[in-house]
Amino acid sequence: DFATPRAILTGHDYEITCATICAELGLVISGSKEGPCLIHSMNGDLLRTLEGPETLAGPEGCLRPKLIQASREGHCVIYYENGLFCVFSVNGRLQATMETDDKIK
Repeated sequence: DFATPRAILTGHDYEITCATICAELGLVISGSKEGPCLIHSMNGDLLRTLEGPETLAGPEGCLRPKLIQASREGHCVIYYENGLFCVFSVNGRLQATMETDDKIK
């Protein structure tokens, strides 16, 4: 027997750099090298686009997501390459931001 994918998620134009699954809410959240983070349903439907504040993006004008974590309460924390943390609701609303100079892994 061959395994087949449950769903194929589309929407990113560049390579995926981070992803997380929130099984409690049935969501997959992924971030790509040169673009926004996307929220998909487990069935593959694109639900939302999470875009960080452009004013904090730096000289390149693009936030590059490095780490993503979602909670069962419906919050998504994204750490970007430039030291910026953003908290989003699963509805796509930016709730808080914080900058740090620390190296996060």
